[in-house]
Amino acid sequence: MSAYTYAYRGSLLENRHRVSIAIVGPRGALLAYSGNPELVAPLRSTAKPFQALALYLSGAVRRFDLTPAEVALSCASHDGRPEHVALVARYLEKLGLGPEHLVCGAHPPFDPEAREALQRAGKAPGVLHNNCSGKHAGMLATALALGVSPEGYHEAAHPVQQLILQILRELSGHAHIPHAVDGCSVPTFALPLAPVARMFALLAAPEAAPARYQEGLEGVFSAMRQHPELVAGPHSIDTVLMRRVPGLLAKRGADGYYGLALRESRLGPVGVALKVESGSSEAREPMVVRLLEVLGLLSPEVELPWRRPVLRNVRWVPVGHLEARLELNWVR
Repeated sequence: MSAYTYAYRGSLLENRHRVSIAIVGPRGALLAYSGNPELVAPLRSTAKPFQALALYLSGAVRRFDLTPAEVALSCASHDGRPEHVALVARYLEKLGLGPEHLVCGAHPPFDPEAREALQRAGKAPGVLHNNCSGKHAGMLATALALGVSPEGYHEAAHPVQQLILQILRELSGHAHIPHAVDGCSVPTFALPLAPVARMFALLAAPEAAPARYQEGLEGVFSAMRQHPELVAGPHSIDTVLMRRVPGLLAKRGADGYYGLALRESRLGPVGVALKVESGSSEAREPMVVRLLEVLGLLSPEVELPWRRPVLRNVRWVPVGHLEARLELNWVR
């Protein structure tokens, strides 16, 4: 069975993006797939809900009395809007730290309005605008809760990253997890799609996880569901889907990765891991929407800009579109 996102320029097929998908239950059973469910790829920002579990295992949530909003921001690829920047700043103040402790680097806000406002003000983006700044604040909180120096918290040998690696090993069932360096300088870990989907299924059904992870899995799920606007932004697919689909947790990652935890699917609680093999994030969104339609969680009547996105040239003239086609292979 196949899943492809097709890019058309006018009526001409220009690109075909193959997508691999795994749908897994909380006990680890593969329920459905398309393409290669064992495809190995770095999780990139799709790993953030699991990196945030370190806040619970280290005791940081209790020590710093972290709010659901701060937990959600720790899981975020936020759009750099003023509310995101302000909350990260307050988060750091709560820790007794400042922006200078973040090693994520700076990039312009993803949100067009926020980006244009910075440009009009003649200001350069700072580290707080980085979409990963909340995650990095969470890693600093974890270091302090562990009683170790936050210096070098982004390095693979640091206790914070070793704790995150332990979390991924235990929840995925994979002892050997290779890593590389992510765009924000922390490790990014590579796993097959099916185990990643299983981890998302545990967010949907924390009671199926080892006891010491259940509070954190529920806390992360609840925080992201309570504050979808902090996870991305009002015009981004993660936020919009979490607002529209009951019991859904959505997390994008760079280079065409996506994760979903679904509490209310017709299959019961399930997790989904999806990867566009070409790395195109532009091709990812139509497939995510199509998958939710196939699973009966999203009506084709709901208007979404990602269902059949328009491609435009530099003069903003429509020149084509993207279209997702999906066939799932049902295992049971």
